[in-house]
Amino acid sequence: MPPIKRRHFLQSTASLLASLGLSQLDIQRSGDRYARVLAQGTPRKLALLVGINNYPETGEYSALRGCLTDVDLQKQLLINRFGFNPKNILTLTDAQATRQGILTAFEEHLIKQAQPGDVVVYHYSGHGSQVQDPDCDSSPTCLNSTFVPIDSAAVTGTRGQGGVVQDIMGHTLFLLMYALKTENVTVVLDSCYSGGGTRGNLQIRSVRGGSQLQIANTEREYQQRLLSMTNLSPDDFKRLRRQGVAKGVVIASTKPDQVAADAAFSDIYAGAFTYVMTQYLWQQTKNEALRNVVVNVARSTRKASFTGQEPLADIKQESDYNKRAIYFVEQQMPAAEAVILGVEGDRAQVWLGGINPKSLQTFDQGAILSIIDSQGKPQGQVMLESRQKLIGQGKLMGTAQPGALLQEQVRGISNNVTLCIGLDPSLGNDATAAKQALQSMRRIEAVPLRQKEVHYILGRMTDAYSRQLQQQRVAELPPIGSVGLFTPGLELIPKSFDTAGEPVTAAITRLQAKLKSLVAAHLVKLILNPDSSRLNVTATMTREDQKQVLATVFPVRGGALGQGSPSNRPTQPLPADASKLPLGTRVQFRINNDESRDLYISILVIDPTGEISVIFPNQWTETDDVMRVGAKQSIQIPDPTKGDTFALVAQEPKGVAEVLIIASATPMSKALQALREVASRGGNNRGPVTPNEPTQVISNLLDDLDEGTRGSRGSTGGSSQGVKSVDTSQMAAMSITFEVI
Repeated sequence: MPPIKRRHFLQSTASLLASLGLSQLDIQRSGDRYARVLAQGTPRKLALLVGINNYPETGEYSALRGCLTDVDLQKQLLINRFGFNPKNILTLTDAQATRQGILTAFEEHLIKQAQPGDVVVYHYSGHGSQVQDPDCDSSPTCLNSTFVPIDSAAVTGTRGQGGVVQDIMGHTLFLLMYALKTENVTVVLDSCYSGGGTRGNLQIRSVRGGSQLQIANTEREYQQRLLSMTNLSPDDFKRLRRQGVAKGVVIASTKPDQVAADAAFSDIYAGAFTYVMTQYLWQQTKNEALRNVVVNVARSTRKASFTGQEPLADIKQESDYNKRAIYFVEQQMPAAEAVILGVEGDRAQVWLGGINPKSLQTFDQGAILSIIDSQGKPQGQVMLESRQKLIGQGKLMGTAQPGALLQEQVRGISNNVTLCIGLDPSLGNDATAAKQALQSMRRIEAVPLRQKEVHYILGRMTDAYSRQLQQQRVAELPPIGSVGLFTPGLELIPKSFDTAGEPVTAAITRLQAKLKSLVAAHLVKLILNPDSSRLNVTATMTREDQKQVLATVFPVRGGALGQGSPSNRPTQPLPADASKLPLGTRVQFRINNDESRDLYISILVIDPTGEISVIFPNQWTETDDVMRVGAKQSIQIPDPTKGDTFALVAQEPKGVAEVLIIASATPMSKALQALREVASRGGNNRGPVTPNEPTQVISNLLDDLDEGTRGSRGSTGGSSQGVKSVDTSQMAAMSITFEVI
């Protein structure tokens, strides 16, 4: 195989730099910084990152939208969190990622350069598939998974009707890994080979495969060449690959029978798994074992993908690699949301890859990031003025160099935030009327699917989809022809469907109350900040008898610069089924204020239908101090000793519910007044309430938090017009999610 030419290296590097908007001076400074790191005698770190969006739209293939973002996410993570020199990271995207290009790059950049003890990372984002495996390693299917390069058109026939394809087999990847001279190998695969096509607002990263497909002779010949290069006999090759991974670790984005989602987040597309994993690793302050990383990332990926997608890791047999640090790199540094890419005068360009995907839209004009040193101590600020995807532009207040880490200080929630409803093709000719009816409601936007992030989908239950849900054993299916709401991955929203044949406009009128609740829930979730809040507060959910802890949450940076570790915080993992509550389960919540100042607490519950209830405060004739929890004090909800006569019980409808715990260093007076009015209209003196206009209550809450932020920073302290500001030193918002079964 011909080696990669220097021109190819320069072109691929230049294209990435151009996409990030970096100047040559920025790159020189970054190069100098990483040269100093390398001079410390650490092992060499090499990476090959492959991402393919622009597959030919031939009917057998569908283009993807998030794979190039995956490459950027992984590259910036490796550089800024794991000390990779940019010169040692090679990226292949779209037209560069041919079968020949990928294999040549693996040989030239990784196999020929890596020495014993070096670190190697290979990342692939794109379509996956399967082909016939004559050796039948995987019984009973006798299929081998493949990776689909940009030029993987069938040599003969078609994928659907049987043919010969130019995919890269999993067997080939095994040989490439085996040929590496180091054991410190991590392969990350964000693709799948089940499903395919689309699901709701998601694109699935697979193309059709199966026993009808055979691999091209060129792939067989290449495997023979690798066998000769590694001095492996065909029998040894078969024996070793059946034992598992050749070297190091393989992290797959899904289980074999699941799909990998190419998903929208705010104004960007990315692999749900890659975005969640890289963002998670930006938040880690010290070495974390691979097995823990995968478990924690899986928990978030299931939510972000809307498909139940669950990543897993496979390690070399009889190794302890699951206990080793991720990427085999020992690192210790402060958690961060962003990093400075370039500085010109008082202007700074920043990479925002460490921000939670669900919060990305709050990091635009008016958001403030704190520049921190290696100990996490603030050294200055960057006030954001604009954001394009994951690149922010802002004003530098202080001095900083490219590579400086940034932590959230203030986020901004625009007054124009909307709930985006995707219009499913099942609406047919009624889509126009549906759009008009939805957009007549305040804070709701309606768009066709797969154009941007949508929060819910309005659609009609079709016969085909009903049969599919029956096969998945989904209970209580809506009537065929009824109109209701789905998640972006086409999961049913409970109690949103009615009768068959209901006109779309009538369905939207019926759903107005639910849509208002969903708008309010979307707004309040934008303030969730457990990764970045500085408040020292803990929330615990237990069974009513307090004999079993079901969940505990707290801001990880709570206490003195995130170093606080109150004794009530858990040190042991909770049982895997702790978040599944059978009907009738009674629960209690305990909130501990470990601050040396008073805090004001509110607790909201969002049930599986999207309805919002307030369970604290719950005494509506008390003074304004009813939300206050004294310094070093705690509260319990419900608390019979305080006169609470209600119980919190897991009840119908079944599904995922969420509890939001909000703690503020300043009073939430406007929100309290709105809630008192709700209670008064219902004739309630105490107990939980369900607002008829939840959006107004949440808007009042945001006003309270904004006033608290302005007060703490001065009357002009960085707030922008039309934006509600939330300061991490003044507010913590945490979430406990559980499933009623």
